[in-house]
Amino acid sequence: MPQLDTSTWFITILPMMISLFSLIQLKFYKYTYPANPTPASLKSTKQPTPWESKWTKIYSPLSLPLQ
Repeated sequence: MPQLDTSTWFITILPMMISLFSLIQLKFYKYTYPANPTPASLKSTKQPTPWESKWTKIYSPLSLPLQ
């Protein structure tokens, strides 16, 4: 059974790795990244609700007087 000749593997694999690295670098180089986002000032506009200004009570049916 003949031996597998691996003497050319290094010569084949190394240029392949270099070319893949170069292609990936070119892909990243052509990509335009967005500018740094600036935080927007978030003003919390509080809506007045009618139940905040007065005391309210929720009546349970069991606590109501018998009729």
